[in-house]
Amino acid sequence: MNKITQIFTIIILINGFFACQTSPNWNETVDNIYIDWELKTNFTAEEGQFEAVFGIENQSNHLLGEKDWALFFSMSPRGIVSTENADITHINGDWYKITPIKGFSLAPGERIEIPYVGIEGVIKETDAPMGMYFVFYEEDGESEEIVAVNNVEVKPFVEDQQRLRGTMDKESPYSAESQYDSNSQLVKLENEDLMPIIPTPFQVKKGEGDFIIDETITIGFEKGLSNEAEYLMDKLSELTGEKFSMEEVSGIHAGIALKLEDIQVNGKSEEAYQLLIDQTGVTISGSDPAGVFYGLQSLLALLGNEAYLNQKLPLTLPYISIADAPRFGFRSLHMDVARNFQSKETIKKTLDIMSHYKLNHFLFYTTEDEGWRVEIPGLPELTEVGAQREHTQSMDDPVVHPGYGSGPFAYEEGKNGSGFYTREEFVDILEYAKARHITVIPVLNFPGHARAAIKSMEKRYLRLMEEGKKEEAEAYRLVDPEDQSEYMSAQSFKDNVVNVASASTYDFYLKVVDELAKMYEDAGLELRKMHSGGDEVAEGAWTASPQAKKLLESLPEISDPKNLQTYFFSTLLDKLADRDLEMHVWEEMVLLKDESGVYKPNPDFAGKNVVPYIWNNMFDYPDLGYQLANMGYEVVLCNVSNFYFDLAYSNDPEEPGLYWAGFVNTKNAWAFAPYDWFKTTYKTSMGEVIDREKDFKDMVRIDPAAKNNIIGLEAQLWTETVKGPEMAEYYMFPKMLGFAESAWAAERDWEKESDLKKMDQKITKGWNEFANRVGQTAFPKLKWWNGGLNYRVAPPGAKVVDGKLHANVNFPGLEIRYTTDGTEPTIASNTYTGPIEINEEVKLKVFDNTGKSSRSIVVAPKVWELRESK
Repeated sequence: MNKITQIFTIIILINGFFACQTSPNWNETVDNIYIDWELKTNFTAEEGQFEAVFGIENQSNHLLGEKDWALFFSMSPRGIVSTENADITHINGDWYKITPIKGFSLAPGERIEIPYVGIEGVIKETDAPMGMYFVFYEEDGESEEIVAVNNVEVKPFVEDQQRLRGTMDKESPYSAESQYDSNSQLVKLENEDLMPIIPTPFQVKKGEGDFIIDETITIGFEKGLSNEAEYLMDKLSELTGEKFSMEEVSGIHAGIALKLEDIQVNGKSEEAYQLLIDQTGVTISGSDPAGVFYGLQSLLALLGNEAYLNQKLPLTLPYISIADAPRFGFRSLHMDVARNFQSKETIKKTLDIMSHYKLNHFLFYTTEDEGWRVEIPGLPELTEVGAQREHTQSMDDPVVHPGYGSGPFAYEEGKNGSGFYTREEFVDILEYAKARHITVIPVLNFPGHARAAIKSMEKRYLRLMEEGKKEEAEAYRLVDPEDQSEYMSAQSFKDNVVNVASASTYDFYLKVVDELAKMYEDAGLELRKMHSGGDEVAEGAWTASPQAKKLLESLPEISDPKNLQTYFFSTLLDKLADRDLEMHVWEEMVLLKDESGVYKPNPDFAGKNVVPYIWNNMFDYPDLGYQLANMGYEVVLCNVSNFYFDLAYSNDPEEPGLYWAGFVNTKNAWAFAPYDWFKTTYKTSMGEVIDREKDFKDMVRIDPAAKNNIIGLEAQLWTETVKGPEMAEYYMFPKMLGFAESAWAAERDWEKESDLKKMDQKITKGWNEFANRVGQTAFPKLKWWNGGLNYRVAPPGAKVVDGKLHANVNFPGLEIRYTTDGTEPTIASNTYTGPIEINEEVKLKVFDNTGKSSRSIVVAPKVWELRESK
């Protein structure tokens, strides 16, 4: 090698060496950084705070110094009080970052801890930081490289100080023993005595004998019922693997006959049906096609466990006569797909199982701060920007930033932050719902909860301004660019309220409504109901907006900027008048803030096709729903303490979900008295037992004449903590079964009982019967339906008494299997049949009759605790 070549080689090596020093392989670096997070305590010196600590261990070859990097993450929104060794900053929503302070140094092989104090107790593993990623910066501060963190550990919540929200939390820490005590009121009933149809029909007369469905059976249907016949034919074929035939008939038909008749049940004709099964066959008569459809759902429920477990012909149906109609004409499920996206297939699967439990409305929550999920022709930015979450340098950028662990990259596999429905997909969903007699109610949540729309329209504005199209750019702009208002929404957003003083905001709303109406038309429907949101508009919005100030000067009757929300809704209704829409809203939209700062019902929208949804039955205005109904509003009840499916089943740290209003299980959804919900509101959000007679003594009650203004019930699935379809199903089932009973079944005997002690005794008896029906008859259908649903099977309750292990289940009919050798229980393990001597650790797990199981628990002979088997 000559000298010139040698020198050239040395130069290359030197340059390579310094390049390695100045531009590390950040992916390799982060692969060797290990982060853990531990909740220390919720019992802090100052009530209503928590102490936690991040641990960062550097096993890479690169020093993390005092500048040029930041660690971003999502966490259940909490204010930050103080930090040590680094700065932790709340950016917006649930988006945070850790940045180094002067003198920070984390050398290879070292570990550092970053303690901090935050606002409000933290008791769930789903509260922990998630979606972590590093951003490494150039000298000028611009992003250099973004790298997701994979090595993250959340330390378990073991101590009471981690499992309770502080001294104000009156709940007991979750344990196998507390679960055992809760389950102990339940007694297994004989299966043959249980009604397999949920919700319970109004009138049932059992016969003696069975009708057999085999391959010779045909489905005869009267004109106008082909949709219902096809649905039943498809379900029977899916269940058995056999082909069935259907034909339009008039008059008598042997086999399964579907027909329309004038029917009235319990004073109701809409959606009413009669189902008769005898030696001549099956006849389902409905007052309308929806009634026939619900009759065939009852038929499918009557097939029983054997049909859904064996899935073959013949099928056996008992002789029976049923007359049935719904208690409420409006029975709805709300599903939020904006916080975390769900696919079209998941939505259709949800709609189908909803229809089996006779729900007939679907509030499709496609717009929120964190996402816009429906393609709107003419406004491509709504999905190009609003439908995807990704890292951005500043919350001021026209980008929807990460949230709920979605991480830094849009459409990353395994994440749920990005996604939308094309116009064609949305129409397909509408058609699918229509076939199941479900009305889909679209949402455009304004004036708050609008960040995704705001950022999308800012991107549009910038694009068109660059093209020199100023007038077009301003057409749908949603902000006052000079607004300096400072506020913080309930979900900790600082920039999610639209400009109600600009005509462009209303033009945007009308554009979206009109495009949605065209989609409904393409699906053979009319857009008759629209939900306008209106909840949680933050105090402080519009207070420093020049455009809002100018508007207020022209409206002397409005003294508080907060009441511009009422102005917005009134103006919107006027602009929508020719579209003849029934406008559904959250309760806040029909409130006014008086001069003393108190919110009071606003009578101005009563009788104007405005339907408030009432969620608040336990905070400042627990009687608001009755006040509004008495005022003349038709209302939908979606009480948070009963119907918020996103609230966790319990305070077990491993049980996912929220808890800002307490906890919701299947019994809560079932034990609801719509005309006196004070009787079935037992605890505050912090678990303190309510004296129902004393604490609710002065509350407004529903006027008997206003009962008809309660048009129905709705269950809610907000998805801040829901990642993917399996989690959604876990949150919904079996809670939906309890809700369906409250929404459809006739008024229960215990609802009429004025003596609270006697009422509670009747509830205990009624719940035992319903819990048996769920445990013994419902799960096989859920395991089969549309490929199977991920319903929750709860861990067993367990208690050691005098050296013997006692165990039980929350739905009688389920079985407990156990092992004593440390292995995971299976369906073949020992069956728990009664108290057993415990001399060593016992691992227990609950199984239903399909083989689906709970997570396992471990019970030790002396010191024993609940823990998930790893």
